[in-house]
Amino acid sequence: MSITVYTKPQCDPCSATKTMLDNKKVSYRIIDVTEDPDAYRFITDELGYRQTPVVYVDENNHWSGFRIDALKKLAAA
Repeated sequence: MSITVYTKPQCDPCSATKTMLDNKKVSYRIIDVTEDPDAYRFITDELGYRQTPVVYVDENNHWSGFRIDALKKLAAA
C-alpha cells in the first residue's frame, strides 16, 4: 500500500497526522504542496480539497484534515 500525505509548512493538523502515522509505524511519503505546484493542483482541482493535510491511499480512499478514525483504520489494514 502506497500512502502519500500532502502537507504545507506550519500546519498543525499535518504534524498531528504525520505523528500518528509514525507512532503506528505506517510508511508514507510527504509532498509539500507549497513546493510542488502539480501536487497542489492535484489535491485542489482533481480531488477538490481546500485544506491540508490530504492523505491519499488510492482513488477511492483519500481524505483531508486530521482524521483519527481514518488513520486508525489505515494503521489496522
